[in-house]
Amino acid sequence: MTRAADVLAALTARARPERVPLLHGFFQAGPGQYGEGDRFLGLFVPEVRALARSAWRLPLADLDGLLASEWHEARLCALVALTLRFQKVPDDRAAVAALYLARTDRVNNWDLVDVSAPYLLGDALVERDDALDVLEGLAASGSVWERRMAAVATLAFLRRQALVPTLVVAERLVCDPHDLVQKAVGWMLREAARRDRGPVEAFLERHAATMPRTMLRYALERFPEPARRHYLGLRVGTSPSR
Repeated sequence: MTRAADVLAALTARARPERVPLLHGFFQAGPGQYGEGDRFLGLFVPEVRALARSAWRLPLADLDGLLASEWHEARLCALVALTLRFQKVPDDRAAVAALYLARTDRVNNWDLVDVSAPYLLGDALVERDDALDVLEGLAASGSVWERRMAAVATLAFLRRQALVPTLVVAERLVCDPHDLVQKAVGWMLREAARRDRGPVEAFLERHAATMPRTMLRYALERFPEPARRHYLGLRVGTSPSR
């Protein structure tokens, strides 16, 4: 692959129109849904990843252009390629991370966030003194995707046994109204508890009574049954058996 146009041509050549309705529904791209207006070529994810492996050496301007595409699979390809670039070329890490933060509006569905935020954002922030400021800024965003991004990016810190960023972001998002953010925060709390249950239990003692049920249930997925029943029983108006 020599240019972004070549990557886009390779993607469109593999289009599967018969899969588009399925993806349109799966990513809720209809009117009034969270992915409203997104467009799909119908590719399978392994096909996109294979193309990304041949595209990561493209100039960043080309990958930026691919990220601006109307096609969901093109944006996914760009994000996978940028992640590979970030991991393989240390000298480009700052530029790749800056590009990512400048284009968060193009990371506009949950799969795009999840495939990129722990790496292009999280792995970059672990080296920065202003990491919590950046995460809290994203957590305060009006964009559901930036709020999910703030939560999922903390996985990079958890992989280094650092729980504080996850707990700070969870405090910011503990009452978030969107289920995709609730699921992300619950997921990160669950991962944090795998490293050290104590701080997560303290968080749940403070918030289990009022936090969204979806978030709480995600957080408790790997807790022993007695602990699950205890925290579920703290929810206002909820019996431990529900």
